[in-house]
Amino acid sequence: MNHNFFHLPDVNPAELSPAVWAYIGDAVYELFIRNLLVSRGPAKTGRLHQEAVQKVKASFQAQLLDKIEPLLDEGELDIVKRGRNTKTGHVPSGSDVLTYRHSTAFEALLGFLYLSGKLDRIVALLEQALNEDGGDMHVEG
Repeated sequence: MNHNFFHLPDVNPAELSPAVWAYIGDAVYELFIRNLLVSRGPAKTGRLHQEAVQKVKASFQAQLLDKIEPLLDEGELDIVKRGRNTKTGHVPSGSDVLTYRHSTAFEALLGFLYLSGKLDRIVALLEQALNEDGGDMHVEG
């Protein structure tokens, strides 16, 4: 097995399902948020976890999608639409179906961009969305 953890998988994201895009997008987004929180300086892990949970929950992700949607090109909007229409079979407690579908669409977009090697695009979209979020999650470019 000759895998480099930091090397993107050699797959064509267009051949994967929106559920797979969301699966990897969830991890990409959570790592982005955790890195952002740690970059602020020393903090106890309990506090980091509490802050991360607030930023990765479905309702927050759905709000971020609303903020970035006007910035998306036609191809990205298609990815969002396909992600939103994905049936996951469950909705976590504390969320409703519509909110969860929007958060899945957000994760699908991030996953597709990640698997396409468009890391700069992910950062640009997340910086835009998070910098508009009440000032507490400013991302330094």
